[in-house]
Amino acid sequence: MNDVTKQQAEAPPADLSAPPRHGRWKLIGPGIVAAATGVGAGDLVATLIAGSRFGYALLWAAVIGCIVKIALAEGSARYHLATGSTMLEGWRSLGKWTSWYFGIYIMIWGFVYGATAMSATALPLAALFPAVPLWLWAMLCGSICAVFVALNRYEMFENVMKFFIGLMFVIVVGVALMVAPNVGNALTGLVPSIPEGSVVYTLGLIGGVGGTITMASYGYWVNAKGWRTPAWMGVMRLDNRVSYAITGIFVVAMLIIGAEMLYTAQITLSTGDRGLLDLDEVLRERFGPVVSTIFLIGFFATAISSILGVWHGVSLLFADFIHILRGGTGRGQNLEKTNAFRFYLFWLTIPPMALLWFGRPFTLVIVYGALGAFFMPFLALTLIWLLNSSRVPKEWRSGWVSNGLLGVAALLFIVLCINEVVGLVSGG
Repeated sequence: MNDVTKQQAEAPPADLSAPPRHGRWKLIGPGIVAAATGVGAGDLVATLIAGSRFGYALLWAAVIGCIVKIALAEGSARYHLATGSTMLEGWRSLGKWTSWYFGIYIMIWGFVYGATAMSATALPLAALFPAVPLWLWAMLCGSICAVFVALNRYEMFENVMKFFIGLMFVIVVGVALMVAPNVGNALTGLVPSIPEGSVVYTLGLIGGVGGTITMASYGYWVNAKGWRTPAWMGVMRLDNRVSYAITGIFVVAMLIIGAEMLYTAQITLSTGDRGLLDLDEVLRERFGPVVSTIFLIGFFATAISSILGVWHGVSLLFADFIHILRGGTGRGQNLEKTNAFRFYLFWLTIPPMALLWFGRPFTLVIVYGALGAFFMPFLALTLIWLLNSSRVPKEWRSGWVSNGLLGVAALLFIVLCINEVVGLVSGG
């Protein structure tokens, strides 16, 4: 291959100067990837438990949560489009302390999350095919996803993500319709109220579902799509809003399932990802093995989309982190082809397999939980800082609506952070 051909093969996506005037709905993609990546099996269980304990009373919190995520994701992508740089470069401009925090966090987070995500994806497969042990399913899922991400560019990645997202959406919403939701009770749940003992669940429902480090990856996926100038701001906002609206419907569907199937029957789920296996048993008893099997497929689609999204999006973050440390500026080109990207794929996949055998050491869990609790407040506060500074052209700085939503998000995540740290210290 000659040098010219090689450069063409490795060229980044075309920098389209302006979006088409028609057919913008067909361009939607990065937001769906970001939203679905943030909704994992643990989020589904948290939503189910909220529905099983409080019925429809916290439905309003799920809606507010989606609005908060729209503001955070929009802020992240707006910074990319308006400045021509990335979130990592923006954080670096705030001081070296951001690099120290992020560097330590992303290494510990990836190590622990890798094992957690692989185990979650293995659970429905082990239930469907019990002859294969859980640990082997976990290793296969992590390895196959790593190889897929390493060998494919963004376009193929987005298409596969859309397939799994569509599958889980149809299945979960379908099950919610099957349980015959009480529309009247559901509508009353849109009126804000906090039942006794529900404060933590309320905050968790607003802040937890769809809110992870991958929210910072949204701007990178926007760039990978070829949206690289402020001219794409309107398309990005459409993409972001539609995607989190879909996520909102998905979360509401899980709350309906919890309220109708578990709240009325006073059925208690296990905490963690295994709670979805408890729901599978309830579905089997009520609707039979076919519906149960279909639900497990939806469970798998939810978990595998989170793995794929994290394996791709957080590896992009790490690759840009290394790019910035080495003195790079602007958008790092071809981050997917860098050794840093490949290393982090390895880091997410191979070392965490040790935790599948030995479990998670207590000290590591404490550090992981503490650093993770600080990330969403870190994201919200730094977005407020960056988007109101001279780093961003005046016309793209935050207005009162954006600042208000980001401020609410920051306050919410600070409260959740304090609650998480207190829980870790007290062992609760």
